[in-house]
Amino acid sequence: MLAFAPLHDAVGAAGSALSWLTTLLEPLAGGAATAAAIVVLTVAVRLLISPLTLAQVRGERRRAALAPEVRDLQRRYAHDPARLQGELFALYRANGASPVSGCLPMLLQAPVLLVMYRLFTTADGGAGLLAERLAGVSLGHHLGDGLGGAVLPLFGVLLAALLALAWWTSRRMWRATAATGTVAGTPAEGPGAAVLGRLLPLLPYATVLVALVLPLAAVIYLVTTTAWSALEQAVLRRPQATPADIDRH
Repeated sequence: MLAFAPLHDAVGAAGSALSWLTTLLEPLAGGAATAAAIVVLTVAVRLLISPLTLAQVRGERRRAALAPEVRDLQRRYAHDPARLQGELFALYRANGASPVSGCLPMLLQAPVLLVMYRLFTTADGGAGLLAERLAGVSLGHHLGDGLGGAVLPLFGVLLAALLALAWWTSRRMWRATAATGTVAGTPAEGPGAAVLGRLLPLLPYATVLVALVLPLAAVIYLVTTTAWSALEQAVLRRPQATPADIDRH
């Protein structure tokens, strides 16, 4: 268990922050203070890791700008894989890009997201988080525990929000695929690229399925972080004006 001590400590620290936020918000939110604290803490964490997201988007744009040259090299050295790899490496290095630069920010975010997940699905965070209530429903309540009282309308609203966010995100992915032939953050060329382009736009709907088995606290977290991701998509990955577009105006 020693190997998991840092994770346990991080979850405990996040739980303490959540307790502090709950106390701070109680005069304003009353009985919904813990749920409100979950939203505020989730937004705060996403803000802290936003530089990683920015780095990921910049890497994607650099690779996208180099895509025509990459395709040209692939055609020229299709029968010489070793030469192709060397030319691609030189191209990326000369332009300050990397074919794997988009993966590093996601890997660095993973421990943070794991801490948040454990905080909202286990008792590791302490402070009786899952025993608190929202509209009379325990934050530790699962749909499988029963649908009485406010459970069905409360979960219904949250699941409907997740479904709407999934549809919006998936729609943007399909449009990006139709316009560029690839989805942001995925390779434009290579084995499996076409399959990824078809499957990834369906991935946002997985959040709805996951929410069906999570406690209420985790569903609130999932809705908040998914909404934040959708906002990042709209702001950071909005279409960029090209010189041709500028000339037309």
